[in-house]
Amino acid sequence: MELILASTSPRRRQLMETLGLPFRIIPAPGPEVPPDEAEAGRTAWYLSQQKARQVAEAHPEALVIGADTVVGVNGMILGKPHDVADARRMLRLLSGREHQVYTGVSLVRYGVYPAVQSYNDTRMAVTKVFFRELTDAEIDSYVATGEPMDKAGAYGYQGRAGLFVERIEGDYYNVVGLPLCLLGEMLSEAGVKLV
Repeated sequence: MELILASTSPRRRQLMETLGLPFRIIPAPGPEVPPDEAEAGRTAWYLSQQKARQVAEAHPEALVIGADTVVGVNGMILGKPHDVADARRMLRLLSGREHQVYTGVSLVRYGVYPAVQSYNDTRMAVTKVFFRELTDAEIDSYVATGEPMDKAGAYGYQGRAGLFVERIEGDYYNVVGLPLCLLGEMLSEAGVKLV
């Protein structure tokens, strides 16, 4: 069964490579359109489905993996920052607080009946992340590296922002962008031989 990762994220690509499974990368062609007034978990769930479905429409024989990660803090959703000022704003919000990282993971295959059966499964991983208090100088220095600009919540735990994280409760790989344990369970249930 062909696997396709519907993502341009280099972190997701690297995590997929650790599984040792052959896969192709085909990004979803359309823009991400979040649902109106949804909370963080629902938004991640919905966007992962949206990405997987867009790619599966063009590749009905493949099993398409879609994923989307958002950060939730105090009822707000933090996606990728729009600019440097937005990155600073997000990091100030996270400073000294607990927040949640939500990743929706979708497996979609539209199928070509009767040879290939359709398949649709979406699940959610949630990890609590605890940041220490950050100074304005630390935030400015980190933003100046450019690292936060393509990451939900304006930070990469696997990078320099690891210095900000006091602890996590949940899956480390979820915070990076692709919860491997959850994905492994889903792929196995979909009939993909993992080991």
